[in-house]
Amino acid sequence: MTLLWYFLAGFCIFNSIPHLVKGIVGETNMTPFKRVSSPTLNIIWSFINLLFGFFLLGLATGQGVFVGFWDANVSGENLWAFLSGGFILSLSAAWLFSRPNVRLPWHTD
Repeated sequence: MTLLWYFLAGFCIFNSIPHLVKGIVGETNMTPFKRVSSPTLNIIWSFINLLFGFFLLGLATGQGVFVGFWDANVSGENLWAFLSGGFILSLSAAWLFSRPNVRLPWHTD
């Protein structure tokens, strides 16, 4: 179960990166809330992902609280699980966003 927490933490933390970058540079990007989300909403979504990712790292270490990356024992097989989550998310996002007119099933706009 520990490796699953590291995998999901990598998934969430890597997902926060494009939303944070798009928000900082003032561009729109899709979030679960809207297909064309404002830069402000992207930054909020990025920080939600970061907080959840650090919470998952806390679960992985057995502390059950928010843990900084440097205290999360991200080495060895834990590192591979973390990076695998980030890699899967990155490939999925690249595939999703390379399609024109992409939308999540619940987006109506």
